[in-house]
Amino acid sequence: MTQIAPNFLDPRHEWKRIFAEVWGTFLLVLVAAGGPVAAVSSGNHAGDALLPVAPGLMVMAIIYFMGTVSGAHLNPAVTIAFAMRRNFPWVRVPGYIIAQIAGGGLAALFLGFMFGNAAVAPGMTLPGHEVTPVKAVLMEMVLTAALVNTILGTSSGARNIGTNGAIAVGGYIALAGMWAAPISGASMNPVRSLAPALVCGDTALAWVYVAGPLAGALIGVAFEWILKGPPTTAGTIAAQGTLDIDETGT
Repeated sequence: MTQIAPNFLDPRHEWKRIFAEVWGTFLLVLVAAGGPVAAVSSGNHAGDALLPVAPGLMVMAIIYFMGTVSGAHLNPAVTIAFAMRRNFPWVRVPGYIIAQIAGGGLAALFLGFMFGNAAVAPGMTLPGHEVTPVKAVLMEMVLTAALVNTILGTSSGARNIGTNGAIAVGGYIALAGMWAAPISGASMNPVRSLAPALVCGDTALAWVYVAGPLAGALIGVAFEWILKGPPTTAGTIAAQGTLDIDETGT
């Protein structure tokens, strides 16, 4: 990598980036898995139709309030995609993924504490009725490829500034959930699926939500090379975050 986001290599700020990934992934999994859990536990299903939209809105909010800190990856597939795109250094990948796993795990444990471990089952992502695991993998692969294209595409230039990136990414996640949740759960995120599965002790189909998103990330990166060519400096800065240091002067 020849272009590094300002202050990204300053080790004094690394804990902030790791904390941001833990906190952001916690909130994402809390909303994505917690919505169905709360609906079933309370017996109030009035808002069920809007549950697929909630993760997209949460991601949008997270990008707004801390996207400049860590890049708001919140997803191992996204972190790996940024690294493969050469917008993010591979040496930082393990730390980000560990932070995301920790955040997602804490969210699932919190839901288990609030409602009981068995009650977290509605928050799992599973193939829909008569949808085979292979079909679910293919759906997750396609959904994640488009998600990665959306993220990389809106961070490659002026489009990554302000509202556009947050709206595009959050909107895509909501849209994917609205039509594809009945097919595969529209996870697109290994941590989002693994966390509740581990709390429930039901990991039989967890491989679907690891293999699908990771394969989709590879495809999304390949498509981005076809569409945009080499990585850009703007994409590197968006992937790594600046901590707003350039803007504040501190």
